[in-house]
Amino acid sequence: MTSIISALTVKQWLQDGNEIAFLDVREHGQYGEGHPFFVVSAPYSRLEIDVTRLVPRRSTRIVLLDDDDGVAARAAARLAALGYTDVHAVEHGVNGWRAAGFELFQGVNLPSKTFGELAEHAYDTPRIQAQELDAMFQRGDRVVVLDGRPFEEYQKMNIPGAICCPNAELPYRIHSLVTDDTTPIVIHCAGRTRSIIGAQTLINAGVRNPVYALENGTQGWYLNDLQLEHGSSRRYPQVDADDPRLADRRAAAADQAERHGAVAIDLAQLQAWQNESGRSTFLLDVRTPEEFAAGTVAGAQHAPGGQLLQGTDQYVGVRGARLVLIDLDGIRAPLTAAWLRQIGHDAVVLKGDLPLAPPAAAHAGNGGSAGVAALPAIIAAEVAAGLAAGQLRLVDVRASTKYRAGHIDGAVWAIRPRVAAIVADDNRPVVWVADDARVAALAAADAGLAEGGRWLSGDAAAWRAAGLAVVATPDVPSNAESIDYLFFVHDRHDGNREAARQYLAWETGLIARLDASELASFRLPH
Repeated sequence: MTSIISALTVKQWLQDGNEIAFLDVREHGQYGEGHPFFVVSAPYSRLEIDVTRLVPRRSTRIVLLDDDDGVAARAAARLAALGYTDVHAVEHGVNGWRAAGFELFQGVNLPSKTFGELAEHAYDTPRIQAQELDAMFQRGDRVVVLDGRPFEEYQKMNIPGAICCPNAELPYRIHSLVTDDTTPIVIHCAGRTRSIIGAQTLINAGVRNPVYALENGTQGWYLNDLQLEHGSSRRYPQVDADDPRLADRRAAAADQAERHGAVAIDLAQLQAWQNESGRSTFLLDVRTPEEFAAGTVAGAQHAPGGQLLQGTDQYVGVRGARLVLIDLDGIRAPLTAAWLRQIGHDAVVLKGDLPLAPPAAAHAGNGGSAGVAALPAIIAAEVAAGLAAGQLRLVDVRASTKYRAGHIDGAVWAIRPRVAAIVADDNRPVVWVADDARVAALAAADAGLAEGGRWLSGDAAAWRAAGLAVVATPDVPSNAESIDYLFFVHDRHDGNREAARQYLAWETGLIARLDASELASFRLPH
């Protein structure tokens, strides 16, 4: 039986030095509207899919947070079925946390974003305003602008002329992007954190050029009535492995790692740690997706260095765990580990002649999920025939935004925590519409049906081709019902100036909202 503990106990556990996985099992939109500082988002709709990656050790101390609606108890039962043995839930969920007088934060990746603000103050990272950069463009000044986000984010919008080079790649690839030591370099992201960390990473790596963070990134550019680019395809170049300047970057990276206690370990030490039963060890490959796909160390999770810093809680669900970082160049892993140490993580670097193999295949297709039987698939033509005869009902468990954009006429939208109420009082067989068979299987397992139903994948074009009508409902489900979507974060990129201003004010105001224990978790130089 799951033990129920007070919010005060959780606060104490978060600071007692022992490992803890504090998991928010509400859906992403609920989480993003207000959550404790150190909680990790693990939505119940995907719990069994994500938890074994976020919390690999089954004896880890786990605390669950819900909306005081019974979801934590259901999640605890699912975790017990997977073999987790030390599971607790916060009394009265988020209401109990609030009643105890503890802060609830909007947004995502709180520790990482707060760290960006702290780092800017600690290092006095040089910055440039949007108007200043635009004036350089208008004068025709020589300047190189680099976007520190992943390529998928970069393609949505970027500063004109910017080249995509994710933050961890910057010191490794900079000499393929800038051929002299005098050209100014400006790093930007969509907001603030990756601009600051990217610029300071280049400075810490010993790059001699003037380096600046673009204040407020693409949002600041937009709020100054300047035009953004969309759909750009410029991206980071290959590295000349014989470039002698890489030696300087390696030396600077090693110095940063040593300065912040990110020691180097070998394979034997890694294996010894992985064999320990009382401590969690995460093996994280910080290189590019292409490099990871070509070969990595057995058991490694892909965690591109810039994104690992931006959202550590998306890769690591255990506070107090060991993080072992991999690269093959001696630049990206040490610099990333040095930053992680300053955020408060126990990060080290794996060195030596590393044996590489293709990464383990991720769960895909209709392979089911941990502890959940896979649903049999059904093709769209069969669905069309069943609907025409009135013999089927469709439940769409894709993202609410996808449902709004286009779904099969007659399908109802549902999400796992609420699916039982939605599918009640109808005895017709269910077809679950989902991008991921695992999400469908998890929802079906909670539906309380005599038969789980079947799974339909596909898109609007495939459904129409099979004779199914597809409709869009921009307001259904309503914003209140779309508990999987965080409007607070996404509206700032959809032409909503007020949302952009509110987001930037939220980000710059984070430090002031931390309590003493939260602030003390960081290890920045004074």
